[in-house]
Amino acid sequence: MSWIEPIINYKPYNEQEEKDKEIVVNCIDKFDDLLTRNNEIAHITSSAFVVNKNRNKALMVHHNIFNSWSWAGGHADGDDDLLYVAIKEVREETGVEDIRPITEELLSLDILPVLGHEKKGKYVAPHLHLSVAYLLEVDEDAPLMVKPDENSDVQWIPFEEINTYSDEPHMKVIYNKIMAKIEESRI
Repeated sequence: MSWIEPIINYKPYNEQEEKDKEIVVNCIDKFDDLLTRNNEIAHITSSAFVVNKNRNKALMVHHNIFNSWSWAGGHADGDDDLLYVAIKEVREETGVEDIRPITEELLSLDILPVLGHEKKGKYVAPHLHLSVAYLLEVDEDAPLMVKPDENSDVQWIPFEEINTYSDEPHMKVIYNKIMAKIEESRI
């Protein structure tokens, strides 16, 4: 299965996802380099909302560039196995090894604005992340490790406290949407 099919087949949860899906599909039709950062306008990222067994806490990282608590995730960088990318990013950013997908289906489809910033001494212009996200489970007692070049902390955050930790209003909307989906589906 192509990396495009899960996006095409994704059933939007709300109006935001309907519009974002429409734009992502439009980008897929117009660009052939969305899996790489060569596309400086928009490119695919894969993230994970990592939960504990009780589905009441999320494993989050304090992201250096955004200076906020965030889910783990990153650029596809040419890899078309987006679930693999999400799992790899969780491993790299949290140190956790045993990561289980709760489902292989997409959890969320979002367009995330990225402001201009400096990374590794070079300026990165504003662009869009065409974000796919997956729901993953990790043992809450697994040892955690910071990845200093990307984050300054890793910890479990109770769902009811995520809005207190996150300083990014647009991400709070996404986290709240995901937590509502988890609650509604009793995954």
